[in-house]
Amino acid sequence: MTLPQELTRIAAGLHAWTPQISGTWGYANCLLVTSGTEAALIDTPYDEPMTRALISAAAPLLADGTRVRTIVNTHSNGDHTFGNRFFPGADIISTQSSADHLCNEPTPKQMHHLTTETAADQPLGWYMRRHFGRFEYDGDEVLPPTRTFTGRHQFNVGMTEVELIEVGPAHTAGDLIVHFPEQRTVCTGDVVFLDDHPVHWQGPLAGVSKACETILSLDPETILPGHGPVVGPSEVRAYLDYLQELEGRIHAGHRAGRSAEATAAEILSSGFHGHLGLPERIIILTAVEYRHLNDDPTDPDLIALADQAARWAFKHNRDAPVPAPRQDTVLHP
Repeated sequence: MTLPQELTRIAAGLHAWTPQISGTWGYANCLLVTSGTEAALIDTPYDEPMTRALISAAAPLLADGTRVRTIVNTHSNGDHTFGNRFFPGADIISTQSSADHLCNEPTPKQMHHLTTETAADQPLGWYMRRHFGRFEYDGDEVLPPTRTFTGRHQFNVGMTEVELIEVGPAHTAGDLIVHFPEQRTVCTGDVVFLDDHPVHWQGPLAGVSKACETILSLDPETILPGHGPVVGPSEVRAYLDYLQELEGRIHAGHRAGRSAEATAAEILSSGFHGHLGLPERIIILTAVEYRHLNDDPTDPDLIALADQAARWAFKHNRDAPVPAPRQDTVLHP
């Protein structure tokens, strides 16, 4: 399992860092924006080794003396924010809602506990070690946003116009997408997942679909999802179809009086989009959607949702190959 040694140019002044490691968690895409002697970064990696790898890959694209002075966090999940602290002095921008809900996110300390102190022979401990045990959380800290907004916010990186558009609640309570009008490019954060089943912690699924429709309304040529390869509008339309099909199945189960667990089990047993990885995420998607259908106003418990998914995976995928451990990852500090 290797990380990118170089960034990929996707448009003028826009270079993507795309691990494209599917079937597991934590490998999010990032985008470097450069113009003259100014630079910004859309999202940061999950831990120090990954962030050092990104910094190394980005170095050839930065003019002498140029450093990243602005970070945009598309949402508050750790795999898009924990690397913030390795860019000292950078202005960190997020939506106000994302900042307000930061307290609901598992901290690096909690992730370290979950991957080292939980029972390895029980579903959650097994699952956390399997998918998150390769990351280095010990000693990490969360660096929160320094500037927030609601609605829309525009700024420039040199001559490059950057438009931030709030689209949450969707994947989380405070998602934003990043639009580069001149380059006809959109960075979606985790509003869009590719290659694996998505996970959406906040919802409802109609909110995620609406966010995808907003992306398409911008008429982009190039789209960088939160996870997966760089794509065009057709792939986002196909993803939107997936969301709407899944929403229909979950709502049908709810109308029939089935529990969230029974509805998720039925969807999984049908082989729903079986070519995608991490099918256990359907457990989470169904539970979150049921919370909306049942008018539950409380914030979701992310660890409890992960535990539900882990129980299904422990039962069905316990003997599947384990993703490569951290020492097999090629890093370039």
